Amino acid sequence: MDTYLLYLLFAVVAFLYASVGHGGASGYIALMALSAFPHTEIKTNALFLNLFVSLIAFIQYFKKEEFPFRLFFTLVIFSMPMAFIGGMWTMNDKLYKIILGVILLIPIAKLLGLLPNKNFEVKQGLLLTIILGLGIGLLAGLLGIGGGIILSPILILLGWASVKQTSAMSALFIFVNSMSGLLGKSLTGIQLSDNILTILLITIAGGFLGSYYGSKKWKVQWIKNVLALVLMIASFKLFTT
Repeated sequence: MDTYLLYLLFAVVAFLYASVGHGGASGYIALMALSAFPHTEIKTNALFLNLFVSLIAFIQYFKKEEFPFRLFFTLVIFSMPMAFIGGMWTMNDKLYKIILGVILLIPIAKLLGLLPNKNFEVKQGLLLTIILGLGIGLLAGLLGIGGGIILSPILILLGWASVKQTSAMSALFIFVNSMSGLLGKSLTGIQLSDNILTILLITIAGGFLGSYYGSKKWKVQWIKNVLALVLMIASFKLFTT
């Protein structure tokens, strides 16, 4: 893939993911997989970029009077140690691709509007919240994502948070789990791409614009359809290579 086209796509991914309160790790991973980045760099690159874009998205979406602090902290207390553990583990390359390919189907469905805004109401329970925190944290660390693409649709489908609350909570959730995953990864060695700083500046710009317009309810569905197509291609490639 042409370098300048790749940079543009990183900006687009950051823009779109930040517009819904996400850091964009799954999108970055898809781009890097399509561009044949070394497997050893993909996970740490994605987590590193996630830190900055998710923090920007959180700042744009956060409203103290609406933020579900209790739910957030319960999830984070249990997700962070699991993200740390997941970050230490090195997964079999084939298994990694299969799991990631499946996980990518979640943002694809969300981008295409296939997931309803709210499906059913489930009472918040401590045990269920703990299980969600543990499971999402472990997957986040293993795959090099912040976990927001898993958390967001679950919160909305369970009826535990509004769309705006979900965006704010997902952004901060992604930030802390990305940090935890990177710390875990640092124990076995962090490998970043030579051009990571250039990519970082580009994703920060895209993330800032995306979170700004997203928090103002700017509709970008037609661009989301394009991104969904890219993710579908990446998912297909992960399943078949």
